[in-house]
Amino acid sequence: MEERITEFPYTAEGLALLVKELRKPYGCPWDRKQTIESLRTSLTGECAEVLEAVDLHDRENLCEELGDLLMNVVFMAVVAEEEKAFSWQEVCGKVIEKMVRRHEHVFGSKSAENVDDVLKIWQDAKAAEKQTHTDNNSIYSKKVLALSALDRATEIQKRAARVNFDWESADGVLEKIKEEVNELSEAMASGDEAAVDEELGDLLFAAVNLARFRKRSTADELLRASCRKFVSRFQTMETMLAEDGKNAADCTAETLEEYYKAAKVQENAKKMQK
Repeated sequence: MEERITEFPYTAEGLALLVKELRKPYGCPWDRKQTIESLRTSLTGECAEVLEAVDLHDRENLCEELGDLLMNVVFMAVVAEEEKAFSWQEVCGKVIEKMVRRHEHVFGSKSAENVDDVLKIWQDAKAAEKQTHTDNNSIYSKKVLALSALDRATEIQKRAARVNFDWESADGVLEKIKEEVNELSEAMASGDEAAVDEELGDLLFAAVNLARFRKRSTADELLRASCRKFVSRFQTMETMLAEDGKNAADCTAETLEEYYKAAKVQENAKKMQK
């Protein structure tokens, strides 16, 4: 009978050993059932929780969420090793090789005096890697993929900007947003729902462009902040309704709007006091 392992070193290797133990015949039925594909949903969920902890500057929770995310990554690698596709060590090895190759100013002969120099070296290294994989010179020869469509749009725009296809000022982007709003209004007036969908997408793309051009928070970060603000304000509104003996589900839209505005005033007053 195979001896069971019950203690694991607090390292990435120890985590991989733990997953392997869970996958054994005497292990956990749920863990044995998982595939790389089935782990996809939990991976995206853990990524979202990590980002939320970062946004809230919650370092204690971030420690836990990073562990959960690492667990998913290691889990996938263990399953891949069972499939004889690759091992956890190969995952680590490939990223180490890539980082050394792309930091020639640290591990090679090139020098970098500032961040712009670093980015140039990084992009040159990436370009050299792409040439070994494809003869297509398009800046989009490698697909632009991201967890959120906002991040994907940002990266698409960044690539275009690298070949000088970009706006000269934020005012130009703002004018584009106004143009898209007008086109959306026209599409809605026409009753063409397909056109409305297209113009609404164009408007979102233009808004992402403004966030990217400003070089501050990303569009994804800004939208997450707006979501948190809305939820916080709505909860404040619910508290105010409860204090008046009311329930949101039983109120008219006009009443909810009044309370929502009152919640906004209350939140702004609290900000002024800080």
